[in-house]
Amino acid sequence: MIGFRPAKPAAASRPAEAEALWFEWLALGGMLVFGAWLLGVRGVWALLLGADPTGLTLVIILVFVAATLWSGQRSRELEQQRRWLLRAREGGAASAPDDLPGWAGDYLRALAAAPKDAGAPLDLLLEASHGPHHTAWWVNGIQLKLGLLGKVIGFSVLALQIGQMQGFDAAQSQELLKSLTAGLGIALLTTMVGLVGNILLGLQLTRLDRFADRLVADCQREGLRRSMPVASLLVSPH
Repeated sequence: MIGFRPAKPAAASRPAEAEALWFEWLALGGMLVFGAWLLGVRGVWALLLGADPTGLTLVIILVFVAATLWSGQRSRELEQQRRWLLRAREGGAASAPDDLPGWAGDYLRALAAAPKDAGAPLDLLLEASHGPHHTAWWVNGIQLKLGLLGKVIGFSVLALQIGQMQGFDAAQSQELLKSLTAGLGIALLTTMVGLVGNILLGLQLTRLDRFADRLVADCQREGLRRSMPVASLLVSPH
């Protein structure tokens, strides 16, 4: 008679690992640095900054660089918080909430305190994990608005130049075309830089939001797992 040995679940044989969010951002940052260097070698930066006398293009670039560096710091913090949570899950129910660091520890301690407002622990966890992202999304929208502002300024300059035309003089056509091209350059270049910055920063913030969503969900699962033994004792006939 051939014996039958039940197979162990694959998930139990290997503990879950934290996603390498920090290294993903480093890879994206390396690509952005290489792209910036390539644009500098090709003279694109000089063209963009020289064609925009308003300075809005430079402002958009500085906002994007600052927000990207913040995204890198935020990705490192989120990854560290998830590592602390996974360490708590590996420790099992034996690990006391007082010994757990980070947002997960604060959330589990708040649940253990049994507050009158049952949703307060989750609200505090969401504020810690998602609160700063709202400001980052607002900054992301600022890039697009600055690009649209440059577009309005550019077309306003173009309209003023056309309004000052008293008549068409072939001798002044070159100077006139130069003035009209300056207005179009401001309008198109600032809009393009704002759109590119909005797309690239939005990609980073979307990844941060999804990682934070999973972190909150895992914290809730850990809280439910720790509350299950207590609930089983309450319903036990003994």
